[in-house]
Amino acid sequence: MTVINLIIISFGLIFTPQWFWLLVIPMPLLFVAIYHSFQHKHAILRNYPLVGYFRYFFESIRPELRQYFWESDTDGRPFNRRQRSIVYQRAKNQRETVAFGMQTDPQTVGNEWAAHSVFPCHIENHDLRTVVGNESCKHPYNLSVFNISAMSYGALSKTAITALNKGAQLQNFAHNTGEGGISEYHNSGGDLIWQVGTGYFGCRTHDGKFDPELFREKTARPNIKMIELKISQGAKPGHGGILPAAKNTPEVAAIRHVIPGTDVMSPPAHSAFSNPIEMMEFIYKMKELSDFKPVGFKMCIGDKQEFIEICRAMQTTQIFPDFIAIDGSEGGTGAAPLEFTDNLGMPLYDALAFVTKTLIAFGLKRHIKLLVSSRIVTGFDLLKVIALGADACYSARGMMFALGCIQALKCNEDTCPVGVATQQPHLYKGLDVNDKYVRVAQFHRNTLRATVEIMEACGFKTLSDVSADKFFRKVDAVNTLSFQDIYFGREGRLIESHTDFEAKMF
Repeated sequence: MTVINLIIISFGLIFTPQWFWLLVIPMPLLFVAIYHSFQHKHAILRNYPLVGYFRYFFESIRPELRQYFWESDTDGRPFNRRQRSIVYQRAKNQRETVAFGMQTDPQTVGNEWAAHSVFPCHIENHDLRTVVGNESCKHPYNLSVFNISAMSYGALSKTAITALNKGAQLQNFAHNTGEGGISEYHNSGGDLIWQVGTGYFGCRTHDGKFDPELFREKTARPNIKMIELKISQGAKPGHGGILPAAKNTPEVAAIRHVIPGTDVMSPPAHSAFSNPIEMMEFIYKMKELSDFKPVGFKMCIGDKQEFIEICRAMQTTQIFPDFIAIDGSEGGTGAAPLEFTDNLGMPLYDALAFVTKTLIAFGLKRHIKLLVSSRIVTGFDLLKVIALGADACYSARGMMFALGCIQALKCNEDTCPVGVATQQPHLYKGLDVNDKYVRVAQFHRNTLRATVEIMEACGFKTLSDVSADKFFRKVDAVNTLSFQDIYFGREGRLIESHTDFEAKMF
């Protein structure tokens, strides 16, 4: 580069000054090269001051190159192209059939399938629902089996939250608020499941403690149908968070009942209780304050013994939550430390089967409905978790795809290109609420239709007929086992006593 600049300068001095215009490009590049020869942060740029930039450029567009050019229909993560496409098609009410047969190899370890019946049945009602609320509940809620998972305003944009809530209203299913509180964008007509996390946003005192009166005031709203106490989430179990002062705008502060412009901590653990007995007593307190609307808790299973102790506390206190939401370690989030996302928490199927067996062993299942979340986007996904004991499920990323999410993996950078997971006005204004809320509703409706079609093909007349012995997985090169054998063993779901259960588990 030095030689090129010297040649141009020489020509300008010898022939005509017009040659100096050619220095517009090489001269700045020479200065860049000289700068990088003295800097010490980037070895590549120090050794290759100009060519080294190509490395950073191609690295920056690597996700896009992979998704658009090299990724096959079945390779993408966390959701492959076929999974994303089926959501887009159902959300847009487009053709969702495929041609020329299956693209996956049925002999691959991990392949799953369901046993159909030679005598299919017919199901008239496609609006699959379950009633949440045990004997202590005064306001049971008729919950759809497919609902919007917890995503807070702040993590998602105001247009995304509005579209989700209006879609929930149109198709009559529930919208979980996430732990960030109830914003005005959640009040667009849809039924709400209010999630209360460790920060008690929306029902907290100035020092971050639980405020009973604020909680009572919020739960009196008619659109609050259920209350979910968040213990942990699958994407980052046992990890707290922080809302930086820069993001704590007056609007967000008013929603969360915090002081604007200050850092707001969301601690790893609750301050209102510290053991299973106190946890049950707090749940009963929430029931009383909400006039006994359905109250439950959400958690990702980690230490099995801790959940067993929670079940013992239910027996001891005779306080039964109306539901438990189980989040698998596959769960998504806007941002989480890598180790927490990849290495902490129990995967959904193992956790759900364990919780189902434990509740039955303690005689608690009749009091409690099980909700689940983690990578549920198709009717087959939904029926698999029902076979393992779930009564209903949440979908977060599926609903985001319905809004137009392209899996750009920019949720933690506030630069979501489709305006779903960002607070940048120039981005979220591109999300047309009037178009997207219809897509959310259509995705819900068409997914339930697909669920019913699978049930009919398998001979399941009701959701209670869906059983683990009808779903199969190839576990190695030779053997295929049913979910019954994999997750429940020969003893089946029914275990005579919790003593027998603990002897088998420990």
